[in-house]
Amino acid sequence: MSELSERAAFGSFPAAANAEAEAAKLNQGALEFMLGTQKMMLEEMVFLGDEMLERTQTEMHLFTEFVTKMAGAHSVRDITTMCQECGQHQLDFFRRDSERLFKHGEQMIAATSNLISGRALN
Repeated sequence: MSELSERAAFGSFPAAANAEAEAAKLNQGALEFMLGTQKMMLEEMVFLGDEMLERTQTEMHLFTEFVTKMAGAHSVRDITTMCQECGQHQLDFFRRDSERLFKHGEQMIAATSNLISGRALN
């Protein structure tokens, strides 16, 4: 018991040093997690802005193409053909847009998994 009181007097508890090291390690991990989360959120806001701008530009282009073809249609057959072509363009755009968003979703899942497991983000 005297050895314990001597160690307490001199402050040489190895457990206290280990606890401080463990606390520092946990604090560092929490800091890295918070910074990684913040980085991911900012990247998502930038991605959202880019996607909205690109989506608007594409929709405007498709609408302009539709109006141009509608103005050039002189018969019911031309209007039918134009509607089929524009519908196909819309479907192609939707497919490409969906593929891009699904790919982004996979990347976000991987980044989140890396963040939770403690690996640094790229």
